[in-house]
Amino acid sequence: MKRITPQDVGRRVSLRRELPAGSGATYGDVVGDLVDWTEGVLTITRRDGSIARVAEASVVAAKVVPPTVSRLTPARLQDIANRAWPSLESAALGDWLLRSSEGFTRRANSVLVLGDPGLPFAQALDRVNAWYGERGRPVLFQIPHDDPTDALLADLGWPPEGDSLMRTGRLVRVLDVLHDVDASGVHVDDTLTDAWLSAYHHVGQSPGRAERHVLQGPPGTLFATVPDPAGGPPAAIGRVCAQGRYAGFSALEVAPDHRRRGLARTVMRALTDHAVARGASTGWLQVESDNEPARELYDGLGFTDHHGYHYRRPPVVRP
Repeated sequence: MKRITPQDVGRRVSLRRELPAGSGATYGDVVGDLVDWTEGVLTITRRDGSIARVAEASVVAAKVVPPTVSRLTPARLQDIANRAWPSLESAALGDWLLRSSEGFTRRANSVLVLGDPGLPFAQALDRVNAWYGERGRPVLFQIPHDDPTDALLADLGWPPEGDSLMRTGRLVRVLDVLHDVDASGVHVDDTLTDAWLSAYHHVGQSPGRAERHVLQGPPGTLFATVPDPAGGPPAAIGRVCAQGRYAGFSALEVAPDHRRRGLARTVMRALTDHAVARGASTGWLQVESDNEPARELYDGLGFTDHHGYHYRRPPVVRP
């Protein structure tokens, strides 16, 4: 007997369906996130990102699957995030990644700590200082909370800054929350336009190669734009990078004159629709710990804290 209903959209399910005659088997099983149940058809996203559409009439048994414990480690998620925000230059030092992008964003201009550098700490730090010195760039570390390297830098007097949270959420939950949001007015494509750049506050008047390289990202990166009805700069923008099961959301901004109209939710609906269509099932994003409005928005969409991180730079030496 079936034990799921359309109210289970947004949950993980397991079902057995009757296969058409000539399929070589009588029944087939499908396990995944129930994305939609419309006009007698169930749409399910499997763990590998593939999508199954199952006729309700063919289902002979079904149940809700309890959520599993996440095996997505902080290092793995940070690696995924790094590939979605690629730096102009990078070099590996053991499990550290040295990144430089002409100063555009801290993420793309810092040492990403994903483990051990493969050298004694003092030697590794010398290598880091030399690498950034050759490029005329200051040294900055991005470190997950409680990483051993964080304690070593703290002992040297390196102050923390930019405390942030990495958050994750199931995209079916996002779509469930935003089911009544009309995103038809949002333009989404893979082109990084001058109009989109003009609305992103981290970019100056003349964005250069670093800004365009980092933001364009890898294949699978999409840009959302809500046009201004009066013909001015975009009313809202957003970005998503879909990589297999994972979709990273970033650069969600609403112009001051267009706030409190639900445009952030509208952009999230549009980007999530496209990410799910490309096979993604888990969303991730980064938000500064003290950004209460953003945290409240993402709380409402079902995102929860995965881990925290911050940056450290050398102490200022005063004469």
